[in-house]
Amino acid sequence: MAMVISFSPLSAPPLLHRSLFLPPSSTQSSLQPPLSLRIRCRTFSNSDPTTLPSSSSPPENPSPELRVVFSGTETGSHIYSSIAIADALSLLHPNSNFLFLGRNSSDNSLESTVIPSAGYSISPIDTPLLSFSLLLPISLLCSTVSSLFTLSKFKPHIIVGTGGYLSVPACLSAFILGIKIVIQEQNSYPGMENWLLGRLAERVFLGFNTCVKYFQKDKCLVYGNPVRVSLRKYTSKAVARSHFFPTLAKKKEMEPQVILVLGGSTGATAVNYTVLNMYSDILKEHKNWYIVWQTGPDRYAEVESLVKRSKRLYITPFLHEMDLAYAAADVIVSRAGAMTCTEILVTGKPAILVPLSNAPNDIQTKNSFIMSEIAGSKVLTEDELDSSSLEFLIHEILGNEKLREEISEKALNYATRSASNDIAQCILSLVKLYPSK
Repeated sequence: MAMVISFSPLSAPPLLHRSLFLPPSSTQSSLQPPLSLRIRCRTFSNSDPTTLPSSSSPPENPSPELRVVFSGTETGSHIYSSIAIADALSLLHPNSNFLFLGRNSSDNSLESTVIPSAGYSISPIDTPLLSFSLLLPISLLCSTVSSLFTLSKFKPHIIVGTGGYLSVPACLSAFILGIKIVIQEQNSYPGMENWLLGRLAERVFLGFNTCVKYFQKDKCLVYGNPVRVSLRKYTSKAVARSHFFPTLAKKKEMEPQVILVLGGSTGATAVNYTVLNMYSDILKEHKNWYIVWQTGPDRYAEVESLVKRSKRLYITPFLHEMDLAYAAADVIVSRAGAMTCTEILVTGKPAILVPLSNAPNDIQTKNSFIMSEIAGSKVLTEDELDSSSLEFLIHEILGNEKLREEISEKALNYATRSASNDIAQCILSLVKLYPSK
């Protein structure tokens, strides 16, 4: 059973009620602003969200080509939500062609490695000045002209903006060329770019009900945040662990336990330094503990030069095999970005969240405490974070199997697994390649 929420008296498209962090109806009012809602229930078939229902499969041969541009490739949240939508569109409409717009930067940028590894093309857009300064209008003009040339050549049916500076010139160019625009906002509070572009968009896909009030309500569809297909598929824990620790299968010892440390797409300094100060001691004390540590590209060289190599430590600047990393993990230590929290819910993992203290609108603190309430995640603020406090919480989770099972069950109950598919179906409907829902 799925619930469809629409706003009254506006004639609005249906809003799917299952946003990213919504608790049961008895506590919803405490997490979202009061909205005048009218709720209707509709029954959908119990199909796998990664596949199409047989009753509404895409048209057979010949299938028209779908061309989609994705803009917003500056952070992991922007990139992974775009990839998740592209993956879903590929499943629903195989004859699709995608182009990701990225910064005209070095080969070490996040998008220049992650997007090609996912099998998609990226086109650089001139971004001479990214800071908000007196020269920002000149930078915006240069980026818009560069985007115009790229879009004119690719001729997309629609552009999907997922936030960040680059979404602004890309979507402005699409508006000038008469190309349909949709945006996807991952957080409960919108970024400035998405807030502005919401006025040009035909649809605004949201991860939170609480974000509706910042946009035109009849454009909003609350589907939750899209998650990559690979993370929604089952992966054996034993196989995943052996990927990072090949000698593990040969050892006959206590059940191994894996700590997954996510340093963020650009490197979480506080998290990395805390783990650096404690990793050696906990590996010596617990012979069955293993650490998979993503430092972030910006911090890898520094951290790697300071650690002592161990067969039970896997350290890397970036994890391309996130499905294996999540499958291997028994506990996750991470920042509290919206997409990371979404993936923790979908994979049902216990987590220790360290919210970024200077995130815009303190959004990560809000995310982390919502996760604590609905999924039992542990929260350490940066002021509370040190080796002792982090080690205590790791011990608490890894030393209590019943607690891990309870946290996993709560997380999975709140996960929204169909967001990618719902967004993809709506996009196909907008470009007249799929029936309206």
